[in-house]
Parts: sequence; C-alpha cells; structure tokens
Amino acid sequence: MSKNQINTKTIEYSSLKDINKAAQSILAFGKNTPVWLFEGQMGAGKTTLIKAICECMLVNSHVQSPTYSIVNEYATTRGENIYHFDFYRIKNEEEAMDIGFEDYLYSGGFCFIEWPSKVVNLLPSKHLKVNIEVDENGKRVINLSKV
Repeated sequence: MSKNQINTKTIEYSSLKDINKAAQSILAFGKNTPVWLFEGQMGAGKTTLIKAICECMLVNSHVQSPTYSIVNEYATTRGENIYHFDFYRIKNEEEAMDIGFEDYLYSGGFCFIEWPSKVVNLLPSKHLKVNIEVDENGKRVINLSKV
C-alpha cells in the first residue's frame, strides 16, 4: 500500500447476535492501526460495537461509554491497554489537550475515538475510520477505511 493509498472494506450485520463476528472482522482488518475513529449518527451503535471489539480483544473490565469522563482505559488479559474516548460533550480541542489526548495517541495502545470530528486537528494521519450507517430496517453497514 503506497503512502496515500486508502484500503477499504464493508461489513454488515442485521442483529446483535452477529456483532461479535463483525467485531472480529474489523479487528482483523485494523489490527496494525492503533487509532480508530468511530463515526455515525447518535444511536448508530458506536459504543455497542466498541464493547464487542473489546470483548474480542479479551478486555477484562466493564466497557461503557466515557460520555462524561471523556476517556476510559481498559486492559486486556494480555496486558495491552485500550483507550476509549467520547468527545461528544467537549467544546473545543483544547479540552482534549487538557486530558493529555496526544499522550494517549502515541502510547502504543489502541485508541477508539467516538465523535472524532471534535478533535480533527489532533488526529494522526494514519488511522482506521469506522463509519456506521443504519438502514431503514436497522441493519448496520460498517464502512472501514484505513489510511
């Protein structure tokens, strides 16, 4: 893959019983890219998908939305760190800087970021975009793009 080439994949699931299979496919696709940007409308299932991905990664703690804390840290049974951000409530990028966001980004741990549009100027150029769309029947269509 050349420097500016984008690698893409689409994954679909119709019910929560299929979410772990989707999570495993996303993990296989993005395993070498530590920063993941989760995009989708309110209620699209960003946090639910992150929970399933964390389960597949063998996180040994409760995974929940960091809506008010902004960041949650999880550890896997292999001793890896995962950082889960929800920037929905921040007003500007300075708030992200105040919690040490850049330190997390370059820590080597996975960073799962909900509402990345709030911190667009702080994001690394290499990342995995996870865009979740919901069709009229409730099916989730996940478009992945790796830069």
